[in-house]
Amino acid sequence: MWRAYDLDGPGADAVAAMPLTRDDLDHICGALPGAELPAPDSGEHDAWKVGGKMFTHVFGQVPGFAVKTDSVETADMLISVDVAQKAPYFHRSWVMLPWSADIEEARHRIEASYHLVRAGLPKKVQASLGG
Repeated sequence: MWRAYDLDGPGADAVAAMPLTRDDLDHICGALPGAELPAPDSGEHDAWKVGGKMFTHVFGQVPGFAVKTDSVETADMLISVDVAQKAPYFHRSWVMLPWSADIEEARHRIEASYHLVRAGLPKKVQASLGG
């Protein structure tokens, strides 16, 4: 179940430092306009998509999830400060965040990935997504 926290109230620092769960990730992704989680093909991987394009990939056997960044330089910076790792099998502009990432960092990276992918969709598709 999604953990609804008051990130501005007392104890907000402790909440922000809590690790992400799969339910948290699904809630964050599912709240984005037009986001969908198609049925996985092999049962090992899941891919959250917008307009048919992936913005978050959940690995089956690897302990983390991948998101798109705006550039290889941003990905390299996130890797160099130990926020993320290189996402295996993905372009260098994608990074893998571990499940131990704090919720707000994960939310920020997921939403940034979503907005990057959505912005690259045809205008007609973007308009049909709402939000």
